[in-house]
Amino acid sequence: MEKEMLEHGLNMNRRRFLSTMSLGVGSVALGSLLMPDLFSRLGFNDDALPDGVAHFAPKAKRVIYLFQNGAPAQQELFDFKPKLREMQGLEMPPSVRGNQRLTGMTANQATFPLVGSFIDFKQYGQSQAWISDLLPYTARIADDICIIKSMYTEAINHDPALTFLQTGAQQGNRPSMGSWLSYGLGNENKNLPAFTVLLSRGIGNGQGVYSKLWANGFLDSVHQGVQFSNGEDPVLYLRDGMNRDERRVMLDHLAELNNNAYQEFGDPEIMTRIKQYEMAYRMQTEVPEVMDLSKEPDSIVKLYGPDCLVPGTFAANCLLARKLSEKGVRFVQLYHQGWDQHGNLPFEIRSQAKDVDQASAALVTDLKQQGLLDETLVIWGGEFGRTSYTQGKLTADNYGRDHHPRCFTIWMAGGGVKPGIVYGETDDFGYNIAKDPVHVHDFHATVLHLLGLNHEKLIFKHLGRRYRLTDVAGKLVNGILS
Repeated sequence: MEKEMLEHGLNMNRRRFLSTMSLGVGSVALGSLLMPDLFSRLGFNDDALPDGVAHFAPKAKRVIYLFQNGAPAQQELFDFKPKLREMQGLEMPPSVRGNQRLTGMTANQATFPLVGSFIDFKQYGQSQAWISDLLPYTARIADDICIIKSMYTEAINHDPALTFLQTGAQQGNRPSMGSWLSYGLGNENKNLPAFTVLLSRGIGNGQGVYSKLWANGFLDSVHQGVQFSNGEDPVLYLRDGMNRDERRVMLDHLAELNNNAYQEFGDPEIMTRIKQYEMAYRMQTEVPEVMDLSKEPDSIVKLYGPDCLVPGTFAANCLLARKLSEKGVRFVQLYHQGWDQHGNLPFEIRSQAKDVDQASAALVTDLKQQGLLDETLVIWGGEFGRTSYTQGKLTADNYGRDHHPRCFTIWMAGGGVKPGIVYGETDDFGYNIAKDPVHVHDFHATVLHLLGLNHEKLIFKHLGRRYRLTDVAGKLVNGILS
């Protein structure tokens, strides 16, 4: 097979390769796995790789991203710092803070008193990871997760930081990570979108989320995320009183009109619109079954907690994420709002942690029990961290923390990530990275790698420039790869 392919010469383009060789996409994928340099040896350049084909054998097939919107305070959850308690109320040494940028909310503070966590920590698992008493269920899966304590970003405010983590750029109008995966790998289930979004909210200060975070940007609009709502109709306008036969007739006539328009104008978005109509038609059958949680067994309800039967809760969305992933949805994005604790942190973070702890751990456990964890990458974390000094007044039982981009914690599980390890370290004050920094671009490069995609080759040309999720940076975090 190798000799026959190479005899066609270096001038073969993708169209000729896929047509004259009589190979389906499955055969092409198999060839690329058996011969990792197949495409380069055939003369394909980096932007001529067939769509929907991994660059190399993937570890993960899908991603479930449990995004904690508003930035959880790492000092209260995963980054145990006894020194902060020892120095409670004392001024942060100027040498620690240095010349780092501060937000407008604390830049004019006269003092920067250190504040230790109000909650206790214990060590868990083979790695003896320090995990807060606020997260008892997460502590039970310590041997299944990889805790990264050395994430960092340049963005210091919510909108650019959130946008950066989701799209690889601080400004808008770029494709989301889920859109890039849809573009790079295609769809596994023709009856469901490759990229779906679920929203939930805690009681705290909820930084908003917005549709640009799951937009397709300059990619074909078929790759945009589809938001599922919490009401009776999870996808708005999917049910409009028409039966399937009536809708089929309507779509056939609409497709004919759109095809005529495409012949006249040649706009590829016209064909995309036809695909979206057809997807909506097929979703009428698949979505109601997937979104129905009433038939879940008692063991699953007990695992996720009773809130999993309440639409719109984080627990319900975690269970839906498992079902959607099981059905082949490539990227399931959850946003849980309410982590922006500039004040009243001891009360609000306790509630937020309770919202997400059991369900997050249940998702990992459930995937493992179903035999799906090895092929599903689960990610948990927010857009940046929190300061080790207090924002505003420090009292005996209350305080807040400001934004801090220089170090924060996330965790990952499954999908080719080493389980039961802690990666990266911060200094004694939890303010600067002491070991193994992981930039947002490095994080994106590693996620793409786990899904069989080379971040330097997943490229889309737009307005004369080659765009990547990782822009012009990013390196693999090899220390977390299994």
